Amino acid sequence: MTDVVKEESGSTHRRLPLLTLVIPLVLGIVIAAMIPRPVVGIIYLRDAIHAFTSADMIAQIRYAMERPEVRAVVLVIDSPGGTVIDTEAVYLELAMLRERKPVVTMAQGVAASGAYYLSVGTDYIFAGPSSPIGNVGVLSQLPPAPSVFEDTVSTGPYKLFGSARDSQLRRMEAIKQAFYEAVTLGRGEALKIGPETLLRGEIWLGGEALRLGLVDELGSVSQAIQHAAEMAQVANYRVEDLREPAGLPPEFTFPFFIETAEGVLTPYPRQSGLYLLWIPTSGGTFP
Repeated sequence: MTDVVKEESGSTHRRLPLLTLVIPLVLGIVIAAMIPRPVVGIIYLRDAIHAFTSADMIAQIRYAMERPEVRAVVLVIDSPGGTVIDTEAVYLELAMLRERKPVVTMAQGVAASGAYYLSVGTDYIFAGPSSPIGNVGVLSQLPPAPSVFEDTVSTGPYKLFGSARDSQLRRMEAIKQAFYEAVTLGRGEALKIGPETLLRGEIWLGGEALRLGLVDELGSVSQAIQHAAEMAQVANYRVEDLREPAGLPPEFTFPFFIETAEGVLTPYPRQSGLYLLWIPTSGGTFP
């Protein structure tokens, strides 16, 4: 009987070291499963910047700010720009996100005018070798012809257009200056050109944009994701398109540009107003 008790006691003592190893391991696995895996979020801009695209982007930016598992964001851009108001609204939201988490831009296609404005509000800019970059400046779109105002009665001289022509020009100049300041603030010492060249509204392809300091590196979406993860100091991460998690419906095309009677889409916006928008002049259609 004594021998049996001694054998059981010895067996118990042998199991104790094993349990002390297994229990922490199991607890570690359970706790790790409860902790969300770090996320590098993707926000796409594949249209002009207008009321709908800006609202979608802002919703995704705010989602990224609120979710602790989203450790970095990559903004993938293919856009000619858009309205002044909507561009500035997204830029300010990006500035708040950038204070909390790394934000990297990938100019996968066009990053012109307002789209470039957004790019300089991020920490690092990748571009494709042939991506059109730049077009820093402002344009004013007049009402589409024909516009008949002879029978329109207004209560003041500026009721129809909001201001005199010289006031409109002053507004454009102020917006242009704000755009320039955003570029110089975002690019800093990397920028190799002065205001005279920058404010001509020129478009540069990715390789030339890199030489001029408008972008940081030529690369791909995967490289931009990897760089964002490195900035956030995460290695074991997953990549997630933030549109669906932010509660947004699938993307749809808003009729932002004028369409001809033949159904050809032009690069001109439908509505009059002030725009940070690149309008290609080499052809009559928008790619």
